[in-house]
Amino acid sequence: DVIASHEIVGKKMSLKSERRGIHVDQSELLCKKGCGYYGNPAWQGFCSKCWREEYHKARQKQIQEDWELAERLQREEEEAYASSQSTQGAQSLTFSKFEEKKTNEKTRKVTTVKKFFTASSRTGAKKEIQEAKAPSPSINRQASVETDRVSKEFIEFLKTYHKPGQEIYKQCKLFLDAMNHKRDLSIEEQSECAQDFYQNVAEKLQTRWKVPPEKVEKAMDQIEKYIMTRQYKYVFCPETTDDEKKDLAVQKRIRALHWVTPQMLCVPVNEEIPEVSDMVVKAITDIIEMDSKRVPRDKLACITKCSKHIFNAIKITKNEPASADDFLPTLIYIVLKGNPPRLQSNIQYITRFCNPSRLMTGEDGYYFTNLCCAVAFIEKLDAQSLNLSQEDFDRFMTGQTSPKKQESDSWSPDVCLGVKQMYKNLDLLSQLNERQDRIVSEAKKLEKDLIDWTDGVAKEVQDIVEKYPLEIKPKNQALAAIDSENVENDKLPPPLQPQVYAG
Repeated sequence: DVIASHEIVGKKMSLKSERRGIHVDQSELLCKKGCGYYGNPAWQGFCSKCWREEYHKARQKQIQEDWELAERLQREEEEAYASSQSTQGAQSLTFSKFEEKKTNEKTRKVTTVKKFFTASSRTGAKKEIQEAKAPSPSINRQASVETDRVSKEFIEFLKTYHKPGQEIYKQCKLFLDAMNHKRDLSIEEQSECAQDFYQNVAEKLQTRWKVPPEKVEKAMDQIEKYIMTRQYKYVFCPETTDDEKKDLAVQKRIRALHWVTPQMLCVPVNEEIPEVSDMVVKAITDIIEMDSKRVPRDKLACITKCSKHIFNAIKITKNEPASADDFLPTLIYIVLKGNPPRLQSNIQYITRFCNPSRLMTGEDGYYFTNLCCAVAFIEKLDAQSLNLSQEDFDRFMTGQTSPKKQESDSWSPDVCLGVKQMYKNLDLLSQLNERQDRIVSEAKKLEKDLIDWTDGVAKEVQDIVEKYPLEIKPKNQALAAIDSENVENDKLPPPLQPQVYAG
């Protein structure tokens, strides 16, 4: 069993690219505190339980440091004020007033901290919530059809728990009312409130109401479904976070990696086999369908179904059970091929509001951890990861060229006609791109030849002009009589006249 053999897997990612494929060091995926549960990048390498402990320690330490700083400043202020008084009586009076003020301030701080960290302390808050809620429409009237359906199913489910069911429903309503008035809190603080609620209810089911473990798990699933169906529109991809920005960055990254082939990732899946091709399509459909679900557990179920289709595809291709080293490269390929919408938002939503026990153990936690690894690998994918030269990787990323596609003659007759046409069009586009590059190159060469020819002709003309300079003579005078230059014309006898002789 693949899941059983990797039950100790957890978090910290150390991805390597080798000729045999993408490898994840399974021992480094554990919670870095060594508890043996699955970890998560959003929890800085810890599992949910250890992260909450570390988070609370850090918060308590920060609060303590703030108190110490406030008390030190107050003492300094007290000493400065006391020294400015002229009489001991005045000093004593001032000191008493200051002590009273300091005591009131400390009491207020302690009360605020207790309210923040105590999820079940709702008595005082309940009255405020009811008063504030009175002038506004109720949540139930704003609920969608799905929310109403889930509410009815939840009530029917709780009837099987009798008295504990009534208490569970009451606690859920109080929690929803409290969350409705905590919209101004950060999403991390709202997540902490939800995790506290899950933990408190689970402890009460086990200790106070003595519910069997298998029924506790079912109850927690129904509680999560009821609560998160109502809270989904407020806590999924909230505007106060950068989840949407991360979604766009991942989608852009995946689109830029559209040229990655199964061979580059060493994916042990042969899509020419009809059964394998169907499994790949189903896996892509499941990972895309995750975004349409509202409950974290349902989103996890989509990831699990996708992963099982991947394992089946590998098993059919290799005729043997798949291994973890086969699974992760194939999952990366499925994510690249499907480009699921709002991938980071869905991962963050599951991390923040899913029942933590599902992410720490079991097949859901294992598959979710691998999906986080796949996304991290895609974000850091480089030439070395795909066994490519940096030059080829850059050319593929910029779209200057694409890897050589499969020849049409080698297609299996069972392959979809649309896939064949797609690759045919890609080949045609590649050929047109090469022709365009060749035409541009030849046009630039022709332009250079024309410039060189023009310069050559001009130089030859210049050389001839310099060798045979053009001499311009003055304009000739008008022709005169033949003897016009003879100055003695006047002394010449008149010309002979023809004479006619009779006879």
